[in-house]
Amino acid sequence: MYLSIFLGTVEQGLLWSLMVLGIYMTYRVLDYADLTVEGSFTLGAAMAARLIFDGYDPVLATLLAIFSGAIAGVITGILHTQFRIAPLLSGILSMIALYSINLRIIGKANISLLRLDTVISKITAMGVPEDWSVLVMGIFVAAAVVVILWLFLNTEIGLAMRATGDNPQMIRSLGANTNVMKIIGLSLSNALVALSGALVAQYQNFADVGMGIGTIVVGLASVIIGEVLFGTKSVIRTLIAVVLGSLVYRMVVAGVLQMGLNPNDLRLLTALIVTLALASPILKEKIRNLLASKRSEDNA
Repeated sequence: MYLSIFLGTVEQGLLWSLMVLGIYMTYRVLDYADLTVEGSFTLGAAMAARLIFDGYDPVLATLLAIFSGAIAGVITGILHTQFRIAPLLSGILSMIALYSINLRIIGKANISLLRLDTVISKITAMGVPEDWSVLVMGIFVAAAVVVILWLFLNTEIGLAMRATGDNPQMIRSLGANTNVMKIIGLSLSNALVALSGALVAQYQNFADVGMGIGTIVVGLASVIIGEVLFGTKSVIRTLIAVVLGSLVYRMVVAGVLQMGLNPNDLRLLTALIVTLALASPILKEKIRNLLASKRSEDNA
């Protein structure tokens, strides 16, 4: 029983880690608080589920879901860079618009994928045992995305994007177009978030119009947990830390639920985890100063 819970938690952590990597791209690389992800996660799930339900190949449906997420990111980027709308508000506008779009795509509140072919059933058909197919897919996709992002962030465009988040005035003085960097970054981020939504929908065999609510908080919690626990000394280490942060977050949630936490309190728990992770550097410093002060008193 415990092995089954552990495997299920790792599977969810890997699939959601793609969303967390997307949030890392905007929150850390671009220094941009993007709320579009709350809509683009559902957009990816809705697009993939609708196409699979209508008989399209699940691989093609997943690719189109990624493309739809990228378009959502481009629209948010245009709202911010071309119309001078604040980052937070441009994300909120896209998120609100996507709610209606997602309802249009799904056609109702939710859509079931039971007994339909998905990318997971395709992996099983390739000879992978059914119990391990999600885990194999999750490890392969997460590893591939980490490697691709690492390579991308070390290209000329990737370096310009990182510099845009660190010091936009400096990178503009060097001739780089920070608006284009932001649009590319938002597009890439929301494409990853939509990919996560598409795979999660196929994993749980349904897509729901409300499944993206709270995504930004879960993503931020996972990013911060990963950075605090596993460090950020290099780009590749940070990307791996973000994926591991997603796994740790899911394990904490699963552990607390097993201990009897009311699922209605899950959002409260997530907020507490984020607060603890954000406050951890200050808390560590205070504890260090307190211990140093106590040692001085003992030696006096």
